[in-house]
Amino acid sequence: MTAETSPKDRFITVYGRNPVHEVLLDEGLQVDKVVIADGARGAGLREIQQAARRRGVVVQNASTERVKKLAGNGRQDQGVFADVVAPRMRPLDAALADGARTLRTVLVLDGVTTPANVGMILRSATAAGVDGIVVPRKGVASLDPLVVKASAGVAFRAPILKAFTATEAVAQLKDAGFHVVGLDAGGDDDLFASHLPEPIAFVLGSETAGLTREVADLVDTWVSIPMAAGVESLNVSAAAAVVCFELVRRWRA
Repeated sequence: MTAETSPKDRFITVYGRNPVHEVLLDEGLQVDKVVIADGARGAGLREIQQAARRRGVVVQNASTERVKKLAGNGRQDQGVFADVVAPRMRPLDAALADGARTLRTVLVLDGVTTPANVGMILRSATAAGVDGIVVPRKGVASLDPLVVKASAGVAFRAPILKAFTATEAVAQLKDAGFHVVGLDAGGDDDLFASHLPEPIAFVLGSETAGLTREVADLVDTWVSIPMAAGVESLNVSAAAAVVCFELVRRWRA
């Protein structure tokens, strides 16, 4: 199954006057365009227009309704958004088409709806050198300013892979020969002692519900992180960091 082509597979959309102004001031980021709602006024918008002009970034106008729709957050867009190029973000099927040359280790997010967790996972996985992080368009927090802030800006250069759902993504990975590993407190194998063949895809679920049933049915191996002192589990972003740097440890062994 081939994922739909979407502009969201090329850009991270940042909304709100301060976040848009900040990305325009960052010379290390490529801003595709800024869109301002008709009738929007204020000093903040003037600063955005001036910064965009200095950078040579196109500024477009659109109706308030269209800005709300395109920004994806009608309550907090403040009448402006910017599409920031994410050079390492691409559809999962495009990455798989490149084969083993570019994709050996992948994280898949399933039902992780807290933006802070998504942002911190992107930061940890990118720092560890994971080849791809699947952030589905459905069922996971969207890549918005809250995610960007939690990632400390790393989201713009993270190796994000897009698919419609986590189930679709895991099925594609299995078809491509990936060994799918689920992380669960009741997992049969110890993460630090288990055999983890490549290419490998770790799937991470929400803290409350875990993996969705459809994704869980596709898991090949369940592993757990050993816990002491009666602690039952880690926050999903902390667990992701443990997984990512366990992979680093194995690469260096």
